[in-house]
Amino acid sequence: MQCFFLGFTIVITSIWPYLKNIDESADASFLGWVVAAYSLGQMVASPLFGLWSNHRPRREPLVCSIFINVSANIYYTYVYLPPSYNKIHMLLARTFVGIGAGNVAVVRSYVAGATSLKERTSAMANLSACQALGFILGPALQAALSFFGETGVSVNVIQLRVNMYTAPALLAACFGVINILLVILCFVFLRLERVDVAPEVEGDIDQIAVFTSNVLFFVILFMFAVFETISTPLSMDMFAWTRKEAVFYNGIILAAIGFESILVFLVVKVVSARVGDRPLLLGGLILIFAGFFILLPWGNQYPKIQWADIQNNTLPTIRLAPTPPSNTSLEPTGCPSEQTWCLFTPVIHLAQYITSDILIGVGYPTCNVMSYTLYSKILGPKPQGVYMGWLTASGSGARTLGPVFVSHVYTILGPRWTFSVICGIVLAAVVLLSAMYKRLIAFSVRHGRIDD
Repeated sequence: MQCFFLGFTIVITSIWPYLKNIDESADASFLGWVVAAYSLGQMVASPLFGLWSNHRPRREPLVCSIFINVSANIYYTYVYLPPSYNKIHMLLARTFVGIGAGNVAVVRSYVAGATSLKERTSAMANLSACQALGFILGPALQAALSFFGETGVSVNVIQLRVNMYTAPALLAACFGVINILLVILCFVFLRLERVDVAPEVEGDIDQIAVFTSNVLFFVILFMFAVFETISTPLSMDMFAWTRKEAVFYNGIILAAIGFESILVFLVVKVVSARVGDRPLLLGGLILIFAGFFILLPWGNQYPKIQWADIQNNTLPTIRLAPTPPSNTSLEPTGCPSEQTWCLFTPVIHLAQYITSDILIGVGYPTCNVMSYTLYSKILGPKPQGVYMGWLTASGSGARTLGPVFVSHVYTILGPRWTFSVICGIVLAAVVLLSAMYKRLIAFSVRHGRIDD
């Protein structure tokens, strides 16, 4: 999990500037499709890998999925090479990377089957902590690799350009190879015995609780997909950062959030034993709501406009980003004037952005680990490969729709509408959790069994 998420997050902050670098026709709306392509591939593959793991040794789907992931990352490094349709090649590369990511369901189902009810929360928290460690190292390595710049170095023999966009994907491919070697040579899989459960009990999983868990998980992943997709365009628009600055600073911010997540997982293991899983899930949703509410733009100060010459005195007072001389190669910065909302939407300050990052950095990991833990407890002794596949598919669906939603709404209507809608969705999730609170209990508790 650590190697896999390191390989995923190492490219996340550079996708937008890389896309603009290889194809100037790409806009923020297409960015949404590129980010969503990863999740769409994962959504399709997760139930299939879960089904595979239920009937065959888990080593098979793991090695196959990681090999797909490695191949897709290599493809991603070469998307600049075709003479045309470069953005389509990036879309396809991210789709195949997502298909390789379907193995998360296999890993989660294995951990669920290899632990007792009492061990489950701690084991899931440990797994999520390793995931968060990968989340930390990925953006940190991306920030470190930004020293290559956009030009980088060329390896003419294989027509490869190693720069701040391709180096992270190459490193992700290397981590994938390490992962394959670990699975084949090092990891010893436990022989998990199939528990014979009476049909009337086995079929008595609370399907409403299962459905509710999938909906809540969808909302949680939708929120985070929106957050990670919008971070680079938002920071470039509001703070007039260049592409290189956006990659570097957002890499540092995401690494800090990952470190914060590890601390959250350590605290969750202790607190959940005292207060239970459901209160923590509710508290996490409230923190996510607060994080997005803080991002709502207020005041009468407006963002710098990118290379605009505004003469209309009826418009609010705006600041123009410095226009570089025509004989230089400096890139334009600020909020693009073709996004009309830039002219009348107040600026989001860096303090708002950082505060929101901190709150979401606490709320999201709390909700994430509690969702997986509750879900595995609701399912009970039944083999969980397919069910975990559907939960992963639910999250992938959120990661598919979230970027598409936010890129279109943000581009057309701006941050005020975007974050207002997000706040409404989180509030609906809080209401749903409150209404279904008593049904989200462990299978063994529901049937009055003392031991799992």
